[in-house]
Formats: sequence, C-alpha cells, structure tokens
Amino acid sequence: MIQIHDNAPYNVVIMAKKKSKKSYSNTIALNKKARHEYTLGEKFEAGISLQGWEVKSIRAGKVNISDCYVFIKNGEAYLLGAEIQPLNAASSHVVCDPVRDRKLLLHRKQLDKLTGLVERTGVSLIATAMYWKACWVKLEFCVGKGKKLHDKRADIKDRDWQRSKERLLKHNAR
Repeated sequence: MIQIHDNAPYNVVIMAKKKSKKSYSNTIALNKKARHEYTLGEKFEAGISLQGWEVKSIRAGKVNISDCYVFIKNGEAYLLGAEIQPLNAASSHVVCDPVRDRKLLLHRKQLDKLTGLVERTGVSLIATAMYWKACWVKLEFCVGKGKKLHDKRADIKDRDWQRSKERLLKHNAR
C-alpha cells in the first residue's frame, strides 16, 4: 500500500510493511503409534468437554494421547486414557485429575453409527490427533482393527520397498 502526503513541501511516498504470515500449526498432539498398531478406517471429529485448567495445560502442550481410546457408555462417547498434565501454577482449590474420562461431543446420528460399529463388528475407536479448530479443541479418532504381528511386518516390508523403489527411480532419472 502506498500513501502520498500532499501537505509536505515535496511528495513523500511511504511504503507500508507487509504483514508477515505466521503459520501456526493447529495440531496439539498426534498418536503416531496408532497407524502401526491398528488398521484404521473411517475418521470422526468430536469436540471435548474440558475444564479450565485442562485448556491452559493444552495451550502449554502438556498432552499425551498415545495410549488413549474412545468408548461408548449409556449412549455417550468418552475419551479414556488421555493424559493432560496440570500446570504448576494451577489453582489450589481445583482437584486436577490428569487421566480422567472426558466426554466427547458428537451428534446423535454419529453416536448411533459408532455404537452399531463397535457392538456388531467389534472394532476399536482409536484417538489419532488432537487439534485446535478456531477456539475449540477437537479430537480426531478412527475406527480401527488391531493388527497381528505378521501384518505389521508386511507393512514394514512394503514401506521399505517403496523407499528403495523411489531411490532407484531417483538415481535412474539422473
């Protein structure tokens, strides 16, 4: 943007600074182990019911979702095993339980679908990511089925083969 001042004895051109675009990652925590341990299917997004101290701890990055999963009880979804460590400066009048069950906020149709999947097919609901969406904390979880040891080995072989194939193509292109 250029501004020209006419009231100066000569024309002065002032260039405004460009605003720097800071790219903040919205991701709070990832569960990288889930892709190795489970065959993941359909993804779902849910809000999480949190207390104030939990939101402050999440902003500070004190979250671990590597061993957590979603379970459905009495028609409601809960996140079990997610660890949110309280800050040292947390209020003394609030009892902080880092591994409490947290209620997930889903639509009734989604809950019914998930209940049917879990009861009929025996799949698990595995948390894969926690992230900010606007000012709300969201949880991404997937329908997953546990892998056997030979499945994991096959995946590792496939991954290694893809890497070596890319290397060969890269060197042949030169």
